[in-house]
Amino acid sequence: MRLLDLKGLGPKSVSWLETVGIDNLQTLESVGAVKAYLRIQKAGYKPSMNLLYALVGALEDRHWADVAKLERERLLNELEMAQELEQMFAGELKDKEDA
Repeated sequence: MRLLDLKGLGPKSVSWLETVGIDNLQTLESVGAVKAYLRIQKAGYKPSMNLLYALVGALEDRHWADVAKLERERLLNELEMAQELEQMFAGELKDKEDA
């Protein structure tokens, strides 16, 4: 199945996903919505939280608005935790490079 065929993903979202190496459903499933969202941010794009909800909705065949309404808090927490882990990991790499 093409990414463009998934519920809630439009051409712009699919273009961003492809730019960060996510070009099919299997890859999106293995990366997950939160990490895909973070990859898009790191690539210099400015996605809204609606993209995160749309990614979850695409993986679960749900409308992004339903995801936002029912899982907003959980996804925000998961995103925050993922960002903190990445910052910690980046700090550890920097420490190793400096040593």
